[in-house]
Amino acid sequence: MRFLDARRLTGPSLIFDGPGTVLDVACTPDEADGLLPAWKQHVLRMVAALGWATPQFASRKLQGGISMAFSAPIDALYAATEINEWAWSASAAELHVPVEVPDFDATVAALRASIAEEANPQLMAMIHAAKSHGTSLLWDDDEVSLGLGRGSETWPVRELPDTVHWDRYMDVPVGIVTGTNGKTTTVRMALHIAQLAGDNVGLCSTDWIAVNNDIIERGDWSGPGGARKVLRQQNVDVAILEAARGGLLRRGLGVDRADAALITNVTEDHLGDFGTQSLDELLDIKWIVSRAVRRSGRLILNADDARLREKATEFGGSMAWFSLDMENDFVQQQIDLGNAVYALQGVELIRVEDGVSENICSSVDIPVTLGGHARHNVANALAASALTASLGYPIDAIRNGLTSMDQGDNPGRCNLYTLGGVNVLVDFAHNPAAMQALFSMAKAVPARRRVLCFGQAGDRTDGLIREMTRNAWAIGLDRVIISELADYYRGRGRGDVFALMQDELMRCGADASQVLHVELEIEALVAALEWAEAGDLVIMLALASGDRVQQHLRELGAR
Repeated sequence: MRFLDARRLTGPSLIFDGPGTVLDVACTPDEADGLLPAWKQHVLRMVAALGWATPQFASRKLQGGISMAFSAPIDALYAATEINEWAWSASAAELHVPVEVPDFDATVAALRASIAEEANPQLMAMIHAAKSHGTSLLWDDDEVSLGLGRGSETWPVRELPDTVHWDRYMDVPVGIVTGTNGKTTTVRMALHIAQLAGDNVGLCSTDWIAVNNDIIERGDWSGPGGARKVLRQQNVDVAILEAARGGLLRRGLGVDRADAALITNVTEDHLGDFGTQSLDELLDIKWIVSRAVRRSGRLILNADDARLREKATEFGGSMAWFSLDMENDFVQQQIDLGNAVYALQGVELIRVEDGVSENICSSVDIPVTLGGHARHNVANALAASALTASLGYPIDAIRNGLTSMDQGDNPGRCNLYTLGGVNVLVDFAHNPAAMQALFSMAKAVPARRRVLCFGQAGDRTDGLIREMTRNAWAIGLDRVIISELADYYRGRGRGDVFALMQDELMRCGADASQVLHVELEIEALVAALEWAEAGDLVIMLALASGDRVQQHLRELGAR
């Protein structure tokens, strides 16, 4: 039995909806059965000594351990996390785990001091008042805001106003996007649609926070902090929020309510961490976004994903589906049930709702699908259509947005450059589903010869690395340049991943002269361009240095 983590929960989470603290422990199922009642008993003992009301308890058994949580006031979450850590020590000692248990009376005294320092009565009063007025409130360690976007106002958390004019505050439409693949492309498509319709669009993603095309801050802002930052921009008419696995697992959702929540798919990626050791556990994390639309709004799901089809039976609210196959039996069933469907019929994107079928546009006319060959971007276009329609945008606006968004509006995702007669395909694909989608598209692009530049993170299993290498070779490669990716060793040594990939390529029929090993992705690109001639295709998977790769291509004059 081993302590893993104790942290605050600031929004709807895997455990429950409200604020609180969660404790993660690695243990066997039998150990979890003994730990849970002991932990609860010690938490109750401590909160009683502090004079707190009895909290709400929740727990969840996961592969390899258990997560245990209890509710706490927003202005006491750090203290609550300290209680959780103390309760772990006391419980572990009781169960004969060799740990040091802090003195109870000394811990109570320290916690009282911590609670007094953290307390913010004005904040708690504002939260209570906001609920009674039905006004959205966002809070964090530094700031508190009422309303969303254009209808919001923000104050430092320790400088809240004595008088609040509640009629000033209102919400703007909010869409949330999560899933394994396609999140960033889908939110960019949605932004483009809404922006061309005349709205100022706030966006947070794994790449940046932006309002329209103005980037406010670069970096991975796909957690609740990014959502709050977007929703506090007073020039935002609509917000599109990417929600990735890490933020959902560690802190929960950044908002309590949304108008639409989209799950693109659930496939293998980032598995192995506590809480995400299987696809079912990963699905449960992604499913958190459904909480934001269960009472109002719409949940949008991928009808081509079997896990999402099964999970949907748990949801009782409004739903819409998207699919690459209008003739799919499940899609037809959803149409019969009256649910909205966005699906591909031949090469046409079609919406069917309330018995009415409407043509959105042809997939061939969407630039980022590369003439319809990039089927994963056709799926993303269907998802973005469902999302923006659920936010109130008409078909004409959706059509205009999809058919006018070029590759430059989606940097690093399926970008096809031309340089001296050589085509260069650049993408961020890094998990099996994304890579297979890219390989399928690359195979469809006419080329005299093909060279692939890629690498793999060390936390993939040997079998998975070999499988992705086989899939790559199967598209008809003439040369493979493998980057070392030192920042992605993740437990392996230098050359370990390359050795696996090289061995699998040899098994597939490659010879040593067709495989090159380099240190950096930019070196792989340079080597590929030196080798390539007019009519060839360079496939560049830029996992670690996508910006540098694209900058180099622009400097060379690539279009």
